[in-house]
Amino acid sequence: MKKILSVVLFGALFIAACGSAEKPAETKNTLTAAAQESGATGSHWKGNFSNGLKGAKLSFNIKKGEVKELTFQGYWRCDGKLELTTLGPKKGFPLKGNSVDGIVKESGFYFELHGTVSGNKASGTLRIAFTAGGCDTYKLNWTAEKE
Repeated sequence: MKKILSVVLFGALFIAACGSAEKPAETKNTLTAAAQESGATGSHWKGNFSNGLKGAKLSFNIKKGEVKELTFQGYWRCDGKLELTTLGPKKGFPLKGNSVDGIVKESGFYFELHGTVSGNKASGTLRIAFTAGGCDTYKLNWTAEKE
């Protein structure tokens, strides 16, 4: 039930911000040997940021060689003002070996994720921007642990 409410809330926020309910094309990736060795297959991760505003969080899942369901929860700057938001892309980021490096563009949103997975820990950077609304998280450094 909690996951359904999260999906519905994200969808409503996304449609409100974009004015569109476009569904991006899905991509398929094969699971790499390094991801299997790191125990990264079918796992849920939660983390936080070492820079940016206090209390911001991120979460994601790693499934079938992809970082999926990436969610940022925290403040970002929109036209010089701070706004609390929860968002993430519908599309996943390919996991190559133990690294993720990708950009997803969806309906005016820009999601840039870089990171590495090592055992039960992961770290990297994240940036989310919505240029039409003048919103940006700027480059955030994150760490996460597998739950």
